[in-house]
Amino acid sequence: MPRGSGPVRRPGTRIVGRALTCTVFSLAGLLFYISAETARGTDLRTDNSLLRLSDVIRQRSTQNQQVQAQLTDLQHRVDALAGQKVDPSGTARLGPLRAAAGLEPVKGPGLTVTLNDAPPDATARIPGVPDPGVNDLVIHQQDIQAVVNALWRGGAEGIQVMDQRLIATSAVRCVGNTLLLQGRVYSPPYVIRAVGRTDALRAAVNGDPSINNYLKYVAAYGLGWKVQENTGLTLPGYAGSTDLHAADG
Repeated sequence: MPRGSGPVRRPGTRIVGRALTCTVFSLAGLLFYISAETARGTDLRTDNSLLRLSDVIRQRSTQNQQVQAQLTDLQHRVDALAGQKVDPSGTARLGPLRAAAGLEPVKGPGLTVTLNDAPPDATARIPGVPDPGVNDLVIHQQDIQAVVNALWRGGAEGIQVMDQRLIATSAVRCVGNTLLLQGRVYSPPYVIRAVGRTDALRAAVNGDPSINNYLKYVAAYGLGWKVQENTGLTLPGYAGSTDLHAADG
């Protein structure tokens, strides 16, 4: 072997090396192809179809409103057909039952109670009271329930929360600072209307311990609270499903 010359490679070694190189590039190309087919133009790191819980709730609320409108239309058709065949005397006996169940409109004097969140930058308004936390500045489920329960105890003939009439199976639920009521979502301010003797309704609201506790936060941090007497309220009849799907044990 001459001095200064490198090792001699056999022809077979070069062929094997080139074959391995081609194989690696082929596999890499295959992986890129599979990745592109799987993603189909989307980002594999981020699944944009995963919505936040609040977005899912609002989407379901919109769907529920559409279904509710269809249900109301069908109920009107059923009522029209039933009215053609039912004995008028039977319909007369059914009327008071429908009214007691909240399925008929109710009119008369009453109260309107409005609850609202405090300003997000609210501070303590009373000396010695600590600065508020996040939960101190928003309306909670128990606040709305306390008002509704007090109005029932005050002899309310009918109650409406936002634009929905309450019945025996209605449930007030809150997720964060949003209200879930009979499949629909609402944001504050929350408006509660009740038809009944205004003096009895107001006395029940004023004497409720839970409401009195809420009023302390009204004074301390500026939560919204307004009670208005009405000489003439009209609450619509409940138009949703009356089926009970589940009950607390």
